[in-house]
Amino acid sequence: MQQEYRLKRRNDFRRVFRAGNSSANRQFVVYVSSRSDDGPPRIGISVSKKVGKAVVRNRIKRTVKEITRHWVPQLKPKTDIVIIARNPVAQMDYHQMESSLRHVFSRAKLFQH
Repeated sequence: MQQEYRLKRRNDFRRVFRAGNSSANRQFVVYVSSRSDDGPPRIGISVSKKVGKAVVRNRIKRTVKEITRHWVPQLKPKTDIVIIARNPVAQMDYHQMESSLRHVFSRAKLFQH
């Protein structure tokens, strides 16, 4: 995922958690907050240590980044998105993760149809 689409700073994550709305299923929680400045959507990913060791957490983060990278043109601009992976994600493959994320993103009304 390109740098302009990343949410990295702690304050940005805090703002999304505090002011954003959440949608969830068994595998993912998605927090969404709108921004005032004009720009593309920014995505942050969080995977707790409860999900697994570093190798597992990094694999999940890489997979989620790859999935969302393809969706960036379809997402609503001026939004900040934080994706939190829950425990069952560790046993999922790419296509299962993609399906689950698509479900949560559509519940959160993130796609601009």
